Amino acid sequence: MASLKITRASGVDVVKITPVIEMAFEKKFNSGIHKRFSESQLQSDLYWLSWECLRRQEVVPVWPDDFVETLISVEVVDDTDPKE
Repeated sequence: MASLKITRASGVDVVKITPVIEMAFEKKFNSGIHKRFSESQLQSDLYWLSWECLRRQEVVPVWPDDFVETLISVEVVDDTDPKE
């Protein structure tokens, strides 16, 4: 699965999109990640995904406005090692 490169004023995080994150996305949006991104292409979906990844690792600002205001950019990056 891919990872997200999340750039905030406080620094850069690279976080994996794990199965638990995929399930949370499907529950929230009632759609698979790949289908939703290919059909809707909404940046807000990507921002929510980054929020969900980070909130499982640290205390983050409240979704949506407080968190989104901390973002500089969010990029999807391919994992370089398929074993990881």
